[in-house]
Amino acid sequence: MLVTEKSKERVILGIDPGTAIMGYGLVKEVKQSLSLLSMGVVKLDHLDDHGLKLKHIFERTVTLIDQYHPDCLAIEAPFYGKNIQVMLKLGRAQGVAIAAALSRSMPFFEYSPRKIKQSITGNGNSGKEQVAVMLQNLLKFTETHEFLDATDGLAVAVCHAFQRNIAAGTSKKSYSGWESFVKDNSKRIV
Repeated sequence: MLVTEKSKERVILGIDPGTAIMGYGLVKEVKQSLSLLSMGVVKLDHLDDHGLKLKHIFERTVTLIDQYHPDCLAIEAPFYGKNIQVMLKLGRAQGVAIAAALSRSMPFFEYSPRKIKQSITGNGNSGKEQVAVMLQNLLKFTETHEFLDATDGLAVAVCHAFQRNIAAGTSKKSYSGWESFVKDNSKRIV
């Protein structure tokens, strides 16, 4: 199902959920131009109780939404791992961030880690460092202290922006045959 967003300008909040560190990034998209609004981390490793971590993720996500008024949330989906307990905790962290967006009637979009890396670097197996360098070049910012954790969240936001730009270049109309396509796209035929 497609969710309608602002057509010419939008703010995207990207989150890389985690129970030790949650990375986030906000970008503003005007037409096909992106600019960095903010990026950072929410440190949770000082909290012992998992419930308190989830509460903190929810509250911090709501604060970011209320401060920057993003049009949508883009979030990294949990990846398959060997440790089921870690997977459950990451899934809960993601769910709480999504719940925060839904509490503000904001649409959300999920992307796999591989899809995010692929959209930023062209290689779904890229490392964090390569993704960070590409984002630095794209958005013209300098390294920060918590650089790699913050750029993980930023990468999700940029990935979402790129997905719409890709979709904008594709036709949404379906054709019954070659003749109807040629009729509507005569300028594209050589």
